[in-house]
Amino acid sequence: MLLTLKLKLVRLGAALAAAVALSACGIDGIDLNGKVFDAVGLNTGSVRQGDPKLRERAPLVVPPGLEALPVPGAAAPPEADAVAGLQDHDAKRNVSKEELERRQREFCDKNYSLNKAIGDETVDMIEGPAGPCRGSIFSAIKNINKADDTQ
Repeated sequence: MLLTLKLKLVRLGAALAAAVALSACGIDGIDLNGKVFDAVGLNTGSVRQGDPKLRERAPLVVPPGLEALPVPGAAAPPEADAVAGLQDHDAKRNVSKEELERRQREFCDKNYSLNKAIGDETVDMIEGPAGPCRGSIFSAIKNINKADDTQ
């Protein structure tokens, strides 16, 4: 029992002595050279400290004079009415679903169904406003789901 206690104390003393001896080797006196250390950022001896390279910013744009600015709360200039009269192409694209389905049905009845009944095989490539006119598994699923929604 006494022998194991002494052995433990000797090991502890050796560990403390090793820690004190190794603590004298600081990282300040060691140079780590190589591309691997450069990539990791450990090679600080050959790195030059300087200003970072930044692109020059564009200068601020200031109005030519305060006279050109409108008074807060004043009515909009007449140019704003001209802008309001322009066509909004985004609003045109957002056609209602019902209108799009109606146009698709009319297009496919006129250009697809008649030609398919005649036997024209090139008609499968025809696309209407809402996509291809030919039936697929996806259109069948959509029709089944539409029937479920109405019930």
